[in-house]
Order: sequence, then C-alpha cells, then structure tokens
Amino acid sequence: MPSDRHVRSEEERLVSQYVGRLGRRSPAASPLRRLSRRPRRVAMLSVHTSPLHQPGTGDAGGMNVYIVELAQRLAAINIEVEIFTRATTAALPPSVELAPGVLVRHVDAGPYEGLAKEDLPAQLCAFTHGVMQAWAGHRPGHYDLVHSHYWLSGHVGWLAAERWGAPLVHAMHTMAKVKNANLAEGDTPEPAARVIGETQIVSASDRLIANTAEEADELVRHYAADPAKVAVVHPGVNLERFRPADGRAAARARLGLPQDALIPLFAGRIQPLKAPDVLLRAVAVLLDERPELRSRILVPVVGGPSGSGLAKPEGLQKLAARLGIADVVRFRPPVGQEQLADWFRAASVLVMPSYSESFGLVAIEAQAAGTPVLAAAVGGLPVAVRDGHTGRLVRGHEPAAYARVLADFADEPTLTDRMGAAAARHARAFGWDGAAAATADVYSAAIQAHRRRVRSPHG
Repeated sequence: MPSDRHVRSEEERLVSQYVGRLGRRSPAASPLRRLSRRPRRVAMLSVHTSPLHQPGTGDAGGMNVYIVELAQRLAAINIEVEIFTRATTAALPPSVELAPGVLVRHVDAGPYEGLAKEDLPAQLCAFTHGVMQAWAGHRPGHYDLVHSHYWLSGHVGWLAAERWGAPLVHAMHTMAKVKNANLAEGDTPEPAARVIGETQIVSASDRLIANTAEEADELVRHYAADPAKVAVVHPGVNLERFRPADGRAAARARLGLPQDALIPLFAGRIQPLKAPDVLLRAVAVLLDERPELRSRILVPVVGGPSGSGLAKPEGLQKLAARLGIADVVRFRPPVGQEQLADWFRAASVLVMPSYSESFGLVAIEAQAAGTPVLAAAVGGLPVAVRDGHTGRLVRGHEPAAYARVLADFADEPTLTDRMGAAAARHARAFGWDGAAAATADVYSAAIQAHRRRVRSPHG
C-alpha cells in the first residue's frame, strides 16, 4: 500500500519531494560536530490545536500563530520542522506542507469532532502511538530535538524524547497555577491533573522557553524549575502583515466603519479569561456618564466562543442587550490574518482586559499595525505594551477604570495617532526572525545539556 509520500496528488508529490530531500542530506562529519550545532530537524508537537486552524475560535489562538510563524522562520535558517497535531476531520491528508521545510502531520487520536480540550488527556496514548508510527519509518536520529507546546503536548514530547534519545524543549504558553490564581468570576479552575502534569514536564525538559522574565520567575516559583534550564524568548509579530499600511481612514473605508467614530476593538477568543465583558461594561459606564458619545462610538467584537465560553455562546450578546448598548456593539466572526490587520488599523484602541496572558500576541500585532492598546497589567502585557507611550495599562478589571481611559481617547482625538506611531516603532523590536534565532540558540543549549546528562546520568 503506498505511503503518504507517494505521488497521489500534486500536494502529495510536493510532500514526497520534500521528504526525499531530507533523506539525501549528507551526514555530519562527526558525532561531536553534529551534537554541537543547531538541530537539522525538529519534531514540534501541538496536540490540541492545529497550526492550520483559524485563530480566534475554538481552541485556536495566539499559540497557533506562534507555532506557524516560528516554524516558518526556523525553516528559513535551515532547521526543518515537522509539526504533529491531532486530526479533526477525516478529510485531512496525513501530511501537508505548510511551507518549504515545514510539514504538518495529522495524527488520528479520538473522534474527529466534538472532543473538548478537557477530554484530550484520555487520547494522549493514541496520539503518542501515531507519533511513534511516523518515527518508525525513519532511520535512527531522524529528529534531533522535540519541541512541545502546552502541557498536553509536553507529555507526548516527554515520552518521544526519551524513546528517541533526543532533548526536549517545552513551551508552557499558559500555566494552570497562574490561571487558577487569576480566574474570572464564574470561570472553571484548571484541574489538579494538569498541575501534576506540568510539574512532571518541567522536571523532564532539557530547556523551558518562557515568553517573559515574569513567566520565567513563575516557572521557578510555582513549579520549582531549575533557573538554568529556563530561557526567555519574546514571541514575535509578522511585520510584513501587521503594519500601518495606508492608514486608519483607508482601513475604516474597507470595513465600512464610520470615519469619525471612537472604535475600541476586542479581537480574540470569547471566553471569561479574555474578559470581553469588561469592555462592554466599561462602554456602558462611559455612555451612562457621557450619553452624548453614543452617536460616535462603535464597539467591534471580532472572534468566536472558546473554552468555558462555549457553555454560553450567546452570553456576550445578551450582556450587551442587558447593558443597553446592543446598538453600538458589532459582533463579527473570526477573520484571517490579513483582514485582522485591517481591523487593528481601523480601531482607535485595542482593548485587552484579560485575567491572564502569557504574552499577548494580539497586543503586539495591533501595535505593529499602528494602534495603541488598553490592557490589563497582567502576565506579559506590561512587556508587550509600554504604559503611557504605546497604550495604557490598568490594574484590575473594574469597568470604570477602563471607561476613564476610553474617555481620554474620546476627548483627545490625536491620542490614537500619537500613541499609535510610538506603538508601531515599539513593535518593530519583536520580529519573528529574532525570535527564531533565539529559539535556535535554546535548541543548541538543550542539545548540549542533553549530551552532558547522557554522559553523566548521575552527575
């Protein structure tokens, strides 16, 4: 029976050529030289969300963008990446070439549809089996390193790395202990099983990648991570896609938005953790105090329900009605990255009142597009946003505090452009090329640490 590398379609022909190129590469001059340099090929694991999914709905969000952009930039510096993710429909081919040097492998593990993230731990054995099947078709040493994302992937990565004799690099993205300490009202705490699982992964990893110095401290403080194993690598932004381009007026014209309106934008997954309700409540406070603003405010909410928000998919619409602001709120489904960039350009300010954010990619994307950010001072957002220069940070989630900042943007029309220009300059320091280079350095350190551990298992 022909494998997925055989030519059955144009797509599979390209994949076949790609895999063939991998096999024709000459081996390194010596084992020492091979182990001391960057990896040739990385197995990247993303169990619960596919890099091919649309960010902003379901479980797809910043992590999807992170994996896609990082993998492509790693491939550009000659580190090939194979991303293993769970198949969510029978129509998916076994493998898809996302970009030259980046292959997405779909693993059958559980039902294709209707499986909640909370049910995925029961499918990790099946997922691991699929990863091992793919590996079994290659020569030993095919993958030089395993890079897992989120705790579910970390458990698969732990087993795969042990079986292959390869180093494990893990990125938490979010942590159960941190989320549970910052729960939104009515949100569901992360289970104890996740806390235990994360603790095990922290211990097993050769290197841990944190988005910020604060996240690195949290790994040490909450999970007893060895500080020497933790590396800080800021996520990046696609500076070609997210840029001021032809300006706010043109973006508003393309989206059919009024030119002179105050437009505070929410963009992301609709769930209590992201706190879009805080924005709606803030707008209600603002309009109660300043009713004359109703004729010139428009509040787009771009995204779909996710996580615990799936239990009440219409909850935000009902809240807008109860608050008496349904006439100024516009709900829009998730959009592709190009149109998302236009929403950022069109906005007066992006609002991120999240209860927890490991970094907040959306904040950097909006700033790169020339739009300031109003955000909660949590997680990585104080790194992403320069308070008072590229946006405003608010401590806590009191709607009145956000309403006061929105009033500043309403009363000072030049504030958006002034802060937006500073925001675009600030975001230029967060390109993905730099993030990929720093990640490659972490890989090299992990390989060296793994070498030492193998040579001196008790030392």
